[in-house]
Amino acid sequence: MSVPFAAEAILARAAGAVREAGAIITANFGHPGEVRHKGRIDLVTSTDLAVEALLKERLAAILPGSDFLAEESSSKAGLGELTWIIDPLDGTTNFAHGLPFVATSVALWRGDHVALGLVNLPVLGELYTAIRGGGAWRDGERIRVSAVDRLEDSLIATGFPYDNARYLDEIALHLRRVLSRTQGLRRPGAAALDLAYVACGRYDGFYECALNAWDTAAGVLLVEEAGGRVSGYDARCPYRLGGERILASNGLLHEDLSSLLTEPAAS
Repeated sequence: MSVPFAAEAILARAAGAVREAGAIITANFGHPGEVRHKGRIDLVTSTDLAVEALLKERLAAILPGSDFLAEESSSKAGLGELTWIIDPLDGTTNFAHGLPFVATSVALWRGDHVALGLVNLPVLGELYTAIRGGGAWRDGERIRVSAVDRLEDSLIATGFPYDNARYLDEIALHLRRVLSRTQGLRRPGAAALDLAYVACGRYDGFYECALNAWDTAAGVLLVEEAGGRVSGYDARCPYRLGGERILASNGLLHEDLSSLLTEPAAS
């Protein structure tokens, strides 16, 4: 299915909505309001809810009748013909603790693919955008993945799932492998930011397990449109939104990173 003819106009209006939402985040940064637990370490703040409500109102006006798949509320469980996929505040724990590594992720699903995506880093002052087939951009400037082709020279990012006890052995194994083979490993705590940083070449790769569609939808498109590659941990397996594991890279390191993540543990 081709990109909608009006994709650029839709993206421009969505960018306005995302910037407006970002103003709420920056205004509340340092005093997040009510904070409650959705799980043991999974937080939601009044800012998350306010941002999501604003985005749903603004995006519905851009495409009347479109559906929503959003972290805090959804109009339906699956993906319709036109579905906005929203994470209003990726990095809520960072936000609650006054750390600036927070993002708003918005993607538009059309038919069978993500047609456009936006990742806004409001506290850091950067907006990343992409249209399928139209490249990836940061604040109006074209971005590309890095040209690093050796693991020893690479900087890799990862994240830890909320249900960390379930994945603890896997996390520890991969940390040992990746740390011993690369220049370094980073964990900011916001997957949308991590994927945007792969797209612009700050990171050479990123991997994480147990993410949701709203964490990755926009970021995956950014990486692909910036010339990178996205798959499951096994490079032979395509990544599907909401898949259990994601590996994103500049493409040059993809097979090597995949090998680190899929090699059986020594008995």
